[in-house]
Amino acid sequence: MSDPEKEFSTIRVWGTIGWIVAGLMISYVFHWDSSANISGGLLRNTFLMAGIASAILGLFSFILPLTPPKSNKNEKVTVSDILGLEALKLLKNRDFLVFFISSILICIPLAFYYQNANPFLSGIGLENPTGKMTLGQISEVLFMLLLPVFFKKFGFKNTLLLGMLAWVLRYVLFAYGNAGELTFMLIIGIALHGICYDFFFVSGQIYTNARAGEKNRSAAQGLITLATYGIGMLIGFYIAGVITDTYRTADNLVNWKVVWLIPAGIAALVMILFALFFKENKLIKVKQL
Repeated sequence: MSDPEKEFSTIRVWGTIGWIVAGLMISYVFHWDSSANISGGLLRNTFLMAGIASAILGLFSFILPLTPPKSNKNEKVTVSDILGLEALKLLKNRDFLVFFISSILICIPLAFYYQNANPFLSGIGLENPTGKMTLGQISEVLFMLLLPVFFKKFGFKNTLLLGMLAWVLRYVLFAYGNAGELTFMLIIGIALHGICYDFFFVSGQIYTNARAGEKNRSAAQGLITLATYGIGMLIGFYIAGVITDTYRTADNLVNWKVVWLIPAGIAALVMILFALFFKENKLIKVKQL
């Protein structure tokens, strides 16, 4: 990409579209997530679908153009450069450190959604839960396109805070919604995924790019990926599993209200800490998408 900040969203959006297609096929084409088919074990076919798609993607990768890393031929390459250790220097900046820690902590409530959303929706009797969850990815596409507007109007810090607030609201809606007359609360909670994900994670990637500078961008993105999908998810899935099992009864029923209110509280705490300790640097220019 010649201009990553500008071109990122138009490429990244195709991953979301793929997610939408997969969810719709599972629910409305194959019906693997219906109560009867789940009991029959057909939901395992989702792994077969993922395996086939991964094999196709792997083969396709061999025909992609060669894209060697940009480097100055006169510049000596060190072990630190190869391992991306230069990105660690960004943590000396207090604001980036606050963002880094917040990225880890916000992955705890994110893990609750990834781990529990589909079993929760299926368990309470919502029809075609996987298909309905694609509303989250549809909203993700929409809000990804709206990110430049929010950056310009509210700035980076307030955009991230709005994303965290959406996590709190989503889990409260899940805690008090049901598959009957309050189904709309569940649908709104699902649809908030666009704000939850884009306004924090995509915004964070753009901020990291702007903060790191051209030389260390790849290493900095790797550092944030390690913080979120590595450390954050590891902690998050463990905590989500422990809490879900803690509120699971002997007959395998889960007290979902408590399970969802806990990540709502965690997201609220992270939001407050970020609001108090992160000071937005107006000198850091984040290009419009």
